[in-house]
Amino acid sequence: MRRLRACLGAAAAVTLAAAGTTALVAGNASGATTALSNRWYAAAPYLMPLDNDPPDPAAIMDATGLKAFQLAFVLAPDGGGCTPTWGGTAPVASDTAVRSVIDTVRAKGGDVSVSIGGYGGTKLGQTCADPASTAAAYQQVITKYGLHAIDFDLEEPEYENSAAIKNEIGAAKILQQNNPGLYVSVTTAGTADGTGWFGKQMLLEAKSQGFTPNNFSIMPFDGGFNGAASQTGALTNFNAILRSTFGWDEATAYAHEGFSGMNGRSDTGEYFTQADFRTVLDYATSHHMDRFTFWSLNRDRQCTPADNGGRTSGTCSSVTQNAWDFARYSVQFAGVTPPTTTPTPTPTPTPASCKTAWSASSVYTAGNEVSYNKHNWKAKWWTQNEAPGASEWGPWQDEGAC
Repeated sequence: MRRLRACLGAAAAVTLAAAGTTALVAGNASGATTALSNRWYAAAPYLMPLDNDPPDPAAIMDATGLKAFQLAFVLAPDGGGCTPTWGGTAPVASDTAVRSVIDTVRAKGGDVSVSIGGYGGTKLGQTCADPASTAAAYQQVITKYGLHAIDFDLEEPEYENSAAIKNEIGAAKILQQNNPGLYVSVTTAGTADGTGWFGKQMLLEAKSQGFTPNNFSIMPFDGGFNGAASQTGALTNFNAILRSTFGWDEATAYAHEGFSGMNGRSDTGEYFTQADFRTVLDYATSHHMDRFTFWSLNRDRQCTPADNGGRTSGTCSSVTQNAWDFARYSVQFAGVTPPTTTPTPTPTPTPASCKTAWSASSVYTAGNEVSYNKHNWKAKWWTQNEAPGASEWGPWQDEGAC
């Protein structure tokens, strides 16, 4: 979820060499359990364990069969710095409250993923110096809780900061390398076209770093959406973006695509009912998508008249429902038999040959291509003596390494 994360969410410099961290994964001092299947981490709905009237995860597990929860959100400290906190205020290092929630879930045979980022707040990618130090901060979270899964929720305002996104994607790649078997999802804003300009730039950053997570998920809400048809249309368009960015075929792109919805009334007044979730679930399973999740379990219950009043709530859905109706769709997604063969990701393409080198004295018009600093660039408009990459908003479009 986006705006309600900011409005209702946060109540409550170590350098990591790219090959130097040893992950603590299963059965370690942090109390980690044996990992669930990836399908469960892919189906884990978001839960704020410290805010928005947290529901009892044990009760949800008993009522629905749910086994996995996506805990939100890890941020930088509100006062600045490169150490992980819950919601900007509760240091992970000294946490006992979230630890108790995790222990409760694991005692019943379940597990958790942790989500970093979200809408609003200050993200570690913004405050840490580089990808290695960003990864070091997140490694503290993985090690403390013995995590088998992590979610990078990259959206406003962080994803408008190219340096921060470089840190986040670089950190995700380091964590993936240093924690064998770690399930990594990357979640970003959705639009009718799939995702917007900043989302596409994030994908290009992942491509340039040679990083492939388990999935890239979009949030098709808060953007003029109207029911399931508009959401499945966005997922279809996002599949095309993944294909064009990474050179994947359609099946491979769907195998690395995810959906992150919002149950009930969205921040902008859109409504997504149980029937809408059923339609998107059927789309996700029929296309063998990798992830189906939603924001949030805190909202997966009926509002009272006092709670609702025609507004969006962080603690209820604002639609008619029984408690945990939407969680049951996550359980169904987790229980779907995966395809017998999973498409293998297409390797990152070999860099293209370099175009003619850029010259400060030459005049370039829209469509002209040059090479500069081992990347090819295409002019977006007339330009002279403006070096490619000198400005994020400059006249050159990066076409990748050469």
